Amino acid sequence: MALFLFILLVAVVFGFVGAIVKGLIWLLVIGCVLFVLALLYAGLKMGRKTAKTKTR
Repeated sequence: MALFLFILLVAVVFGFVGAIVKGLIWLLVIGCVLFVLALLYAGLKMGRKTAKTKTR
């Protein structure tokens, strides 16, 4: 969970800096990609926990 929150925080910071500073739109793109990856990571992690609980 800590890794998910850290990646989410980095994505938000990159997004803000990329949106505010002119010429750094690539940081906004990196922030969006990190955000999506963090959501996928959390979804996979939660999916594995439910799959393990259902089989027991």
